[in-house]
Amino acid sequence: MKRTNNIKSSVCLSLTALIWGVAFVFQSMGNNYMQPFTFNAARNLLGCLVLVPLVILRLKKPELLPGDGEKHVIDRRVTIIGGVCCGLALATAGMFQQYGVKYTTVGKAGFITTLYIILTPIFGLFLKKKCHFTVWIGAVGAVVGLYMLCITESLSLSAGDLLVFICAVFFAVHILVVDYFSPKTDGVLLSCIQFFVCALTCGVIALIAEQPSWEQLAQGAVPILYTGIMSSGVAYTLQIIGQKNFNPTIAAMIMSLESVISAVASYFAYRMGFLTQDQSMTAVQILGCLIMFCSVIFVQLPFDKLRQKH
Repeated sequence: MKRTNNIKSSVCLSLTALIWGVAFVFQSMGNNYMQPFTFNAARNLLGCLVLVPLVILRLKKPELLPGDGEKHVIDRRVTIIGGVCCGLALATAGMFQQYGVKYTTVGKAGFITTLYIILTPIFGLFLKKKCHFTVWIGAVGAVVGLYMLCITESLSLSAGDLLVFICAVFFAVHILVVDYFSPKTDGVLLSCIQFFVCALTCGVIALIAEQPSWEQLAQGAVPILYTGIMSSGVAYTLQIIGQKNFNPTIAAMIMSLESVISAVASYFAYRMGFLTQDQSMTAVQILGCLIMFCSVIFVQLPFDKLRQKH
């Protein structure tokens, strides 16, 4: 049963990485029409609205949370607290990422952001979450792959790099917060509250620091629809479902494949004319992609079971 649940979680998190990877193309398109906080507020509000019908249906059921052969009534107080914590972590990470990208290159931002692969197990140690040594080997391999993927950029530290690094810190915090709350409540409810809190936070900042308009939203409708429905509504919900009772470090590594997928998606988007900047990958970058895939597969191999057989 545990093995089956792990496969289910891996599939959910892999789909999350796929959707997020493709979303980079639409996020790049969205920046052409509006400012970062306006875009983030719109996409997260849409993500929240998409889940509202499911939330209404699930709230009508008194027993929603499956356990070991039983069902338990969901604690709404825990759900609300979890949603607020997840939403604030997500909004903060997005804030530092959007402003950091303004002052550094996209390649460096992508590499620094996905340092949450290493930060997640490090922070997990303070929460007494132990990792098998293979996870650390795989995490290092994933970071090496990411470096090779972004090796065309200089890695000198700038103000933008620091902002994006703080973003990576909060993405790691978000993963651990999800890991804590997801087994205690319903994933759809938690996700919906998360998006509402994130949309509200970004919306308030957008009204203060930016000049959002209906015209901007209308012009950027396509990227908002994809990132709102797929990237926010679907992918983040899959993340919460996939992380339930699943190793957060391995979850972070699987989701980090979004960098590889974004590189592939951006290349095809460029070839199809959706992006104007050349997105071709070098041999070294392709090798980096392969190392990342191998690292993720490596940490999911059943080493303990193989050792027991011998």
